[in-house]
Parts: sequence; C-alpha cells; structure tokens
Amino acid sequence: FLILTFTHMISSFAKRVATPRLLTSSLRLSSTFSASELTITPTSSPKTKLPKEELSFGNTFSDHMLEIDWTMEDGWGKPRISEYGNLSLSPASTGLHYGIQCFEGMKCYATSSGSLRLFRPDRNMARLNSSMARLAMPSFDGEEMIKLLKEFCSVEKSWVPEGAGYSLYLRPTAIGTHPFLGVDVSAHVKLFVIASPVGPYYPQGFKPVSLYADSFNKRAWPGGVGSYKVGGNYGPTIQPAKEAMALGYNQVLWMWGEEDEVTECGAMNLFFVLNEGGKKILQTAPLNRGDILPGVTRQSIIDLAAGWEGVEVREE
Repeated sequence: FLILTFTHMISSFAKRVATPRLLTSSLRLSSTFSASELTITPTSSPKTKLPKEELSFGNTFSDHMLEIDWTMEDGWGKPRISEYGNLSLSPASTGLHYGIQCFEGMKCYATSSGSLRLFRPDRNMARLNSSMARLAMPSFDGEEMIKLLKEFCSVEKSWVPEGAGYSLYLRPTAIGTHPFLGVDVSAHVKLFVIASPVGPYYPQGFKPVSLYADSFNKRAWPGGVGSYKVGGNYGPTIQPAKEAMALGYNQVLWMWGEEDEVTECGAMNLFFVLNEGGKKILQTAPLNRGDILPGVTRQSIIDLAAGWEGVEVREE
C-alpha cells in the first residue's frame, strides 16, 4: 500500500508567499484514537457491484464505513469498521441546526499490479483538522487517521475499480451529534468515512469548460470560512450554479471585491498562464485572505511548477 507524496520544498518561494491559516483545535487532547484499537466487523450481505462503465459520481457506495465517536467527557472512542448503514441522530443534533459539519474528498487508486495508492493524504488530514478546529471540534492525530484509511481501503479493495480515471472516492466527514439547541461547542462529534467507486470526472475526455463570472453572488470572503471545507460553503452555491447552467455555462467563476477579483471555480481552484515580456507566469489566487480553499491538487501544481525552468509561480 503506497502513499504518493511530494518532498520537494521550495524555501525561497515560501518566503515570498503568505501561508494559509491552519487552525489548531482548542479541544486538542493529550491522546487521540489509535489505529491499533480498530475493530472490523465484515458485512454479512455484500452488495452487487455495478460494471465500472456504469458508475456515476456519488451514487454507489461500498459495503463498509469507518466510524469514530468523540464526547467532551470521554474523548475519542475506539475506531470501528462495520457495515455501511444509516446514522442514528437526534433531531436536535448540532450538525443539523448550526452547520457543525465538515468533510474531505480524496481517492484511493488501484495500480496495474494490484496495489493501492492514496495521493498526499497528509494534506487532507491537515485540512480536515483545520476545518474541525474552525468549528470548535476536537483534533485528531493525522498519522493515525491515515493508518485507519489504509485499513479501510484494504477492506474495500474489491470496490476500487481498475483503469485510468477510475478510483474509490473517500469522504471523511465530521458532524456535531450533540442533542442541544443552544449555539455552543458540540459536546458530541462523529468522525466517519464512506466510500464510493467512481469513474473519470470527464468521461468524454478533457474539454474546455465555460465559466459564468458571477459578480453578484459570493462564495466566500476574507475573514470567512472559504479556506475551510465546511458544509456551509457548498449549499448556498447550488442555486447560482443551477442558474449558470441554465444559461449554458458549466460552472460559476466566483468573484470578490470592488474590482471583481477572480477567486476560484465551483469545483476547482483556478490558475492563469501569463506571458510578461517572454517570461511565463503561473498565477493563482493567494491563500492569506482566507477565502480560497487550500486544494491538494492546487498545492501539487505549485510544487511541480516551482521546478519548471522559465516559469515563475505567483500567488496574488
């Protein structure tokens, strides 16, 4: 089981660019959950798998799920993998009323030799920890969570479709489960992971997408939560995206400020390739304002491009 990672560090570039604000939870505990305490209860009723050519994003789910519960009184419980199923929540749960919920999106890939790979999972775990801290949720040990993700992927190995563009999409999620209607820290939290086999994001191949530059609706703003992967960032974008599609566009290009500065698209970060007097510039919006999500693919492009001869990377 391999984890893809980038070790190339660009110290000179890092000095020139403000770094994103990654929060640390005030509820950090002296101990966290341990992958060594994981229990696995296999399903007794495996699902029938669709041919991979019939997969559509987010509609098919694997046999199992990973769950870890936390309470203010006892801290993190023991992790467990069991049959995929519905959650039992109080209708007063804080996650249902006050948006105390965040998530990650990552993928597990199958190689031609049959091994499994995760792409830079440490980045996802750092971002999830930061999102949870922004919502006053407890922190966790990212390395232990990666161990659990590897075990989970191993259990669901038969659900990882092979072939270029195919993968098992992983959705780590944290929600407030405390049955309390006051606006306060959630005293109960559930961290769980579900998985969905998916095909190529662009099944017809890579083609240009048309963008609707929306200067009226705002996805995020400086000092807000645009740099965190919280559920509240996504719900309000659905209607503007629907309206843009009705006009014949694929996605919304979100703008900000009196001069309508470009931020990011509905489903991706945005880069521009500029030519300044024969010099190539790769430019994207900065993270220091707090309105841009620190995408894993975004950072990977920056890390790679920093080593390209004749290309200057700018975050501004």
